[in-house]
Amino acid sequence: MTEKRVALVTGAGQGIGRGIALALASEGFSVAGNDIRYDENEAQSGLFEVKARIEEGGGEFLPLPGDISDFADQERIVASVLDRFGRIDVLVNNAGVAPVERRDVLETTAESYDRVMSINARGPFFLTQRVARHMIGQAPPSSGPPPCVVFISSISAEVSSPSRAEYCISKAGVSQMTRIFAHRLADDGINVYEIRPGIFRTEMTASVREKYDRLIAEGLVPQKRWGVPEDVGKAAAALARGDFAYATGLVVELSGGMQIRRL
Repeated sequence: MTEKRVALVTGAGQGIGRGIALALASEGFSVAGNDIRYDENEAQSGLFEVKARIEEGGGEFLPLPGDISDFADQERIVASVLDRFGRIDVLVNNAGVAPVERRDVLETTAESYDRVMSINARGPFFLTQRVARHMIGQAPPSSGPPPCVVFISSISAEVSSPSRAEYCISKAGVSQMTRIFAHRLADDGINVYEIRPGIFRTEMTASVREKYDRLIAEGLVPQKRWGVPEDVGKAAAALARGDFAYATGLVVELSGGMQIRRL
């Protein structure tokens, strides 16, 4: 058991999830991090690199393997967090995938659609349902902000990319999911937020880095740089810290100004 507030972050072994886990640990949270990749012998990357970084700073990190789209894995992950820490105060639904192969929408396969939707939308929906039930039943924190759920979506929730339709549709679903859970859980004192990243330098975008380097240089992003995981980590920490306690349902877009309508 812990006296600290507890955060569960999915997809915490790399990229944006790693940035969020480190940021929450720096705020004093005990962090449980899930990832489908789990290798205790890998110290240079993945969950155990994150664990080492957090513990070096005096924090506490519980690495948990599992596929967030698998309900048995979900149950085991949540049970492990509760067994170790006794509560969950913050859930960050970050785990997600892009299509294995970008294809025109007229060539999208059912297999790719089902895979992306299962991980990006179905998984977070039912994990949030599961965790919210525990949040409602647990004793409120002795001090500090209310519990919260944070969904990591994408500008693809609103920006069309016909070469990865299934990804865009899944993120639009996550955006609506945020509103629905924010509405439902408001009476229970649980805040729900959406962070909407733009073009971020992660493993997911490695295959299109040259394309986006060019587009950013040409002015697609007003602030003229890639987003980095630390940008999302800072936003997630502010939400978890309670800086926006009177703003459930809030959408925080981190896109370097791409939301600005320009002539």
